[in-house]
Amino acid sequence: MTFKDEPKGMERRTLLGSAGLAVLAAPAIWSGQALMSSKALAQEKKLAIDRVTPPDIHKFKLGSFDVLVVKDGSRASGTPNETFGTNQSAETVSALLADNFLPTDQFVNGFSPTLIDTGSDVILFDTGFGQSGHAMGAGRLVEGMASAGYMPGDVTKVVLTHLHGDHIGGLMEDGKPAFPKATYITGQTEYDFWVDGARAGTPAEGNQKSVLANVKPLADKMTFIGEGDDVAPGITGMLAPGHTPGMMIFNVESQGKRLILTADTANHFVLSLQRPDWEVKFDMDKAKAAATRKRVFDMIATDKVAFLGYHMPFPAVGYAEKQETGYRFVPKSYQFDI
Repeated sequence: MTFKDEPKGMERRTLLGSAGLAVLAAPAIWSGQALMSSKALAQEKKLAIDRVTPPDIHKFKLGSFDVLVVKDGSRASGTPNETFGTNQSAETVSALLADNFLPTDQFVNGFSPTLIDTGSDVILFDTGFGQSGHAMGAGRLVEGMASAGYMPGDVTKVVLTHLHGDHIGGLMEDGKPAFPKATYITGQTEYDFWVDGARAGTPAEGNQKSVLANVKPLADKMTFIGEGDDVAPGITGMLAPGHTPGMMIFNVESQGKRLILTADTANHFVLSLQRPDWEVKFDMDKAKAAATRKRVFDMIATDKVAFLGYHMPFPAVGYAEKQETGYRFVPKSYQFDI
């Protein structure tokens, strides 16, 4: 879509839940001149975005690094115990939600790709839904980047924590790379699993088709990494298997400040953190995923470092306080501002 004149009325977006629930929003018209940086304005005609309120973004400093979190979208989903605590009774799951002032009949899932500007590289971690998410009001990463002054051509590296659809959907745009100047990085174990022909005829086949369409065409520009490998100075990969066979998380450090990008190690700030042993529907190896959750969040709680979880409540950054049965999520406030 190319830019047209300013819209004369209000536009509506519909947010569809996986269980058929819908949340209707009517964002206000916004002025690109007021909200976009001069860098973005100079190129705005090259960027296909709707002239509506841009998605939520959050910026903060990590030492000398600039961090940008973009809300690619969110959706209301079905009964919580059908996804989280699948090895528990519905009553047990509902009781934990009620104790934390949350509804017991549904939950909301958010998606938060993250951009880190190191000064030498502009590194994007995961790409959201892309065009496939537009029907449900998602796929808004590029809009969010633009409102912070970053264009797709500014991205020098795209890092994929794992290869599920909500992380790789934004890699391609109309059959072409969405980030035309970028190189790509993902885990060797993860990539090998999803491109293996053995996935055909298994429950993983549907996601494999997405990998073959969005990731494999970029393989000639891709670097495959493993435990302890660096993405850039100050950014190191760590294996975190279970949710998928080769998911990777990333330790980010700059000028004595530290942040762990935990990807999908924990997918709910209460149900996955306070009860890390509870099984999650979308964890491919549930026992290994639980062991990884405990290992990663024990480290985060012990070291008292911040983490950014892809599905945590926006802006998706906080701390984990050790409790008897798991961890309490403590959202960040002004820690990075002073």
